[in-house]
Amino acid sequence: MKRAIVTSRLALRMPSELATEQDVAIAQDLLDTLAAHANECVGLAANMVGIRKRVIAIDDNGAHVAMLNPEIIEKSGAYQTEEGCLSLPGRRATTRYQQIVVRWQDLGMAWHEQRFTGWTAQIIQHEVDHCNGILI
Repeated sequence: MKRAIVTSRLALRMPSELATEQDVAIAQDLLDTLAAHANECVGLAANMVGIRKRVIAIDDNGAHVAMLNPEIIEKSGAYQTEEGCLSLPGRRATTRYQQIVVRWQDLGMAWHEQRFTGWTAQIIQHEVDHCNGILI
């Protein structure tokens, strides 16, 4: 189900809670919402649709992937960039990392750990920041 996008900075600054098996449907909603906004968005976090759970959906080079309880466990290669956000107007400067290792659960609640680089790594970092209540 496509959901409305939250634009309240107060709501977006609230850290998210861990996702459980009962939150798998949220991941599907995020995938649907990401697909509906594909022309203007490459990632979403659950708090962007009003749900304070650690769930994100990203566009990984054309494949839409949902991650529950994503955690960046390694990062290297800091660089400065500017990003926009579907929830907030404009673009803002931020520091990102060229390579990250992420640990997360899939829709079946199985754990994964994977290295991501470049654009996909940047998208994941932005969405994990949302889970942590961090706005750029």
